[in-house]
Amino acid sequence: LSETFGENYGLGIIGVTLIIRLALLPLMIKQVKSSKAMQAIQPEMKELQAKYSSKDAATQQKLQQETMALFSKYNVNPLAGCLPIVVQMPILIGFYHAISRTHEIALHSFLWFDLGSPDPFYILPVVAGITTFIQQKMSMAGMNSNPQMAAQMTMMLYIMPIMIVVFAINFPAALSLYWVVGNLFGIVQTYFIKGPDLRKAAAENAGGAKKK
Repeated sequence: LSETFGENYGLGIIGVTLIIRLALLPLMIKQVKSSKAMQAIQPEMKELQAKYSSKDAATQQKLQQETMALFSKYNVNPLAGCLPIVVQMPILIGFYHAISRTHEIALHSFLWFDLGSPDPFYILPVVAGITTFIQQKMSMAGMNSNPQMAAQMTMMLYIMPIMIVVFAINFPAALSLYWVVGNLFGIVQTYFIKGPDLRKAAAENAGGAKKK
């Protein structure tokens, strides 16, 4: 793609990122549907957990069997949410090695930074962290998790952006560019996929603010 943009590797990375995210779009839609399905069966899962509350091996095995049967009944795949992340890991590793081993890319300047060096002004790392936070916050809209899961999700909401910033500060700017473009695409994608949930969450927040 860099040849298409006149040997501009920065634009090439943006183009590749958009193509990758478009290719992952079906998986992302499946992830959202699976997440909603998991929420829908939460009451039945709680009933099973209450029914098989004993911690002995036989009871726990029965609970596992009943839970898997419940997933099968509603066609829910609890691992569906991991697929987009798993698929993107080899891509990130490939990007890193391509930049490290290709001097033309590593030495190429794009906007204010060299693709093979960390952003000298920390603009990309900060933007990557902020957009990661926004995308995660939007993804959480409309989710009715149990208190323990909600606490874990809230913790990850703040930990993940910090981790992204730390990684982006130390990694080549090309990876930060990939994160930023991917996150911006994800924000737009989440807005359209989860539009009703986002509007509902916004209305609830506005209602809560008025009551105060």
